Amino acid sequence: MHGGSEIRKRLVVLDEALLGHPAELRRILIHELFHFVWLRIPHAQRLGYEALLAAEFRLRARGELGWSAESRKLKLAPADIEERSLRWREYACESFCDTAAWHYAAVKLHDEFTLAPRFQQARRRWLRNLLGARPRIPL
Repeated sequence: MHGGSEIRKRLVVLDEALLGHPAELRRILIHELFHFVWLRIPHAQRLGYEALLAAEFRLRARGELGWSAESRKLKLAPADIEERSLRWREYACESFCDTAAWHYAAVKLHDEFTLAPRFQQARRRWLRNLLGARPRIPL
């Protein structure tokens, strides 16, 4: 684990070893910050992101844009999606944060970016509709 968020305490904790790896630091920090964003976007938009993920499942999309989402995705059953189980909702949150980190951290290649390009593009469009084009994130 390279980082973690404690939403109630408004706290992000990062592994000190990341200081020697600026690109990875950016990716992990953005992921953690987007946990706060996920809680603040309207419920209808979170459901919209879940619908995007459910469509990917119907199309049998493999892979993800980060290990935190992929490890949860691998444990999902069809009933999780249908019932919006806690397991599904946690996956959706991690997927959102990993997708934001992939999109905004300016890291072109990473071993954890395993989602097919056509699904990556759909996620990029969804994020841009929600938040606009790439903001500059100084790090």
